[in-house]
Amino acid sequence: MGDQEIPAVISGRDSPTRDCCGRAPTPEMLFAFEQFNRGEFWEQHETLELVWRAEKDTTIRNLYKGILQVGVGFYHLTRSNYNGATKVLGRGIKYLKPYEPSCYGVDVTRLIREASLVWWKVRDAGPEGIGELKDMELPRIHPAQAQVGSHAPDSRVESG
Repeated sequence: MGDQEIPAVISGRDSPTRDCCGRAPTPEMLFAFEQFNRGEFWEQHETLELVWRAEKDTTIRNLYKGILQVGVGFYHLTRSNYNGATKVLGRGIKYLKPYEPSCYGVDVTRLIREASLVWWKVRDAGPEGIGELKDMELPRIHPAQAQVGSHAPDSRVESG
């Protein structure tokens, strides 16, 4: 489980690089992080989709898509949708990997690690057992420790 790759296919349209990772999150991004951390996964999807579609810098777009899809995967989990949870959560995790360890003030490594644990629990539960997981505590977006006080999401991100 720990070292196994989560199977997921992602678009190769936007080439990620870490060049964009020193940027400060926009107010819209911080708002989406807050929605995510409150468990408002569909709402964070709507917010991040607007940000992602408007973004001209293609190097950061997959970070947006990764966070967005991890949240949508959690949304599917809370509705006991096995296929939606495994497919979308897996894609979200894969989109995030190039941005490790941190980007845009987000502890990307922690989000990947915690979201991956959820993915494996869902996979192990299977379609017949996913309902038992729908009320589990889900990961949050946390600020990157090296960037706290500079470009990290502020304390509002971890509240809720």
